[in-house]
Order: sequence, then structure tokens, then C-alpha cells
Amino acid sequence: MISERTEEIAKIIVHSAFTVHKELGPGLLEKVYEICLAHEIAKAGLEVKRQIDIPIVYDNIVFSEGLRLDLLVEDCIIVEVKAVEQVNAVWDAQIISHLKLTNKDLGFLINFNVPLIKSGIKRFINTRKKQ
Repeated sequence: MISERTEEIAKIIVHSAFTVHKELGPGLLEKVYEICLAHEIAKAGLEVKRQIDIPIVYDNIVFSEGLRLDLLVEDCIIVEVKAVEQVNAVWDAQIISHLKLTNKDLGFLINFNVPLIKSGIKRFINTRKKQ
């Protein structure tokens, strides 16, 4: 179950994505949207970390194999930013993996290369969260 606070943060993230898309439109590089989205979220008073390494822990061994998430907001919501013509199913698997490996509740895949940003926002809930 997603907490009320997490839902409030999620609304700010979505609003920030709308703001960035309205200002910049589609057609720019992913990194541009990531930087601007992080700025908008921070302007709203939330903590945002960019390009966070994700360790893989298996059999009590920590592997650092280059997994990285784009944005972590308030240490509870993962945001993966894309700027592509067509979203690939591998990115769904990417954010689901990130949610499971970090044990976070909620994630967003946001593709800015769309005419209407609402069609570029996909929400993911970690259904296998460890208690």
C-alpha cells in the first residue's frame, strides 16, 4: 500500500514533468530532461538525488555492476527518464528491477519525447516489497 505522503510526492513529480514538458517540449536529449525535472522537483521543496548506483546483493555478496537509477525523490520514489520515440518493454523491466533491488514502493517511467506528456508517464508499484 502506498502511503499518503508518497502519493503527495508522486503528484509533485507528475506536475513537475508536465511543467518541464510544457517549457521544453519533445525532441531533446534524455539528460536535459533529467536535469530540468530534478530542478523542478527540488524547487517544490523535495530532496532529489541523481544517477544513484544500485548494488545487487545476492548470497550475502554485494555486486556493483553498473546499475544506476536516474532520480530518487525523497528516498522513496524512483524516476526513470527517457526521451525516445517508442518505449521498449526492457525499460519496464528496468524500473521493476530497480524497485525490487532498492525495496522502494513506487516508480515512474517518464518519456518526454511525446506530443502530450500524460501519454509518456507510466507508474509502477513494487508488488514484491520486502517488509
